[in-house]
This record gives sequence, structure tokens and C-alpha cells, in this order.
Amino acid sequence: MLFFSLLLSLGFTNEMPPKIDKVTSYSIAAEKPLHIINTRRFKEGVMVEFNANSDSIVDSYANTKVDVGQLRLRLKEGLRLGTISFNNIKTAFANQLVDKIIPHWYGTPWSFGGHTAIPNEGKIACGYFISTTLRDMGVNINRYKLAQKSPIDEAKMISCGSVINKVVQDTPEKAFAEIDRLTQEGLYFIGFDEGHVGYLLKRKGELFLIHSNYLNPVSVCMETLKESRVFKRFTKFHLVAISHNDTLLKRWLDNGTVL
Repeated sequence: MLFFSLLLSLGFTNEMPPKIDKVTSYSIAAEKPLHIINTRRFKEGVMVEFNANSDSIVDSYANTKVDVGQLRLRLKEGLRLGTISFNNIKTAFANQLVDKIIPHWYGTPWSFGGHTAIPNEGKIACGYFISTTLRDMGVNINRYKLAQKSPIDEAKMISCGSVINKVVQDTPEKAFAEIDRLTQEGLYFIGFDEGHVGYLLKRKGELFLIHSNYLNPVSVCMETLKESRVFKRFTKFHLVAISHNDTLLKRWLDNGTVL
């Protein structure tokens, strides 16, 4: 199973795996050879290499979205026949989104108004990163409508009526401890007060933030939640289960609209 590790942030620039304690280079799987088109250097000489070829990425991403549709049909049929459980669907959904859809987006630049629908072409804001990847995962959602909502309203829309956990603490350490307590293995939506959104992933007990980061590297990345500079800037958070949200996943299976 592919799982891409990426990256500890630096400073504000205006605008499972083991613990991620260093940056590693990665490439997106594709049939055509990939070429290094962008290299960024951070403190202590750590370097990230974004390996990408525009045509290869577009083709690979299109194929990945086709795979999503086929996966959904297989899971729905397996559930009907009783050969799989709903827990299998929860795991398959999270793995497909985290390990297949999202990695194409790593390195895509952030901007406040960014709304590209193509990985590594144009720029993407945090809300559009969430709404676009959910849509490309096959969730029947209006990506513009979702992306333009406040973090709490995004949480309400994604929740489909399920529980929204509100975390309010006066230090990052206390907030981290409460978030850790409230989550289990799987994928979540996390809203940062009124200012930011992302995915929260818990794998092998480790919490990761996957988001379009407005701090360095000013792009879509994954980093440990505890070390995230964005996380440390906030004291209020909204948590919504994605991979443990039965209503959301049933709508995904049936192509039901998420309003």
C-alpha cells in the first residue's frame, strides 16, 4: 500500500507509516516516466523533490478516478451479497482517498483563491482541496458550495448529521491530547476555528494533518499534527469522522447527494 510521508513546515510565507520526522522524496505512480520539475530546500539541508510530468499526472489521476468508481461498485455488490462488512467499506474508502487520490495533490501550490481541479496545475485553497478530493473520490458533492463555507459549516455538511466534536483548549498540547482521545484509526475532517480546514488521519496511533498549507511549503502536504505550525496557531477545532461516518459512506455507495 502506498503511503506518502511529507513534511514538517517552516515559517509563515504569506500565504502505517512510522512517525514523520524527516522529509522524503516521492513520485506519483504513472505508466510514463516522470521528471523532477520542482525542488524545494528547507532548513538543515532537507530537500523535497516533486517528481511530476504534467501529462503523466493527468492520465494517472484520471485512471485513479476510474478505479474509484469500480471500487465503489465492487464494495456495494459485496455488501449486498454479504461477502464483506461495512467495516471493510470504511477501510477501503479511507485507503483509496489517502493513498490513491490525495498523493497526486502533494506539492500543488496554495493560494487563498486557488480552485484548480487538476493536481499540480494552478493553485488550490484549503477548502477546495477538501471538496475537490472528496468529489474525485466519488462523493456526490458540490465542490464550490462546500469550499466556500466556513470551517464549521463545512463540518456540518460533511457530517451528514453525525456528531461534530468541538475542541477548545488554551494550549496546543492540551488540544492535541483531546483530539488524540476523541479519534480512532481512520480519517477525519478538521476545521480550525474560522480560518482553515484539512484532513486528520490517524494511523498506527499517529496523527497526521493533510492540507493545503498556507505556511511553508505553501502547498498541499502531509505533516504530523503535533509539529504542524498551522495547528499551533489555533485553539478551537471542529472534528467530523469521515471513514467512521456511516451516513456519509452509505450516500457514497448509493451516489446520494451530500447537502
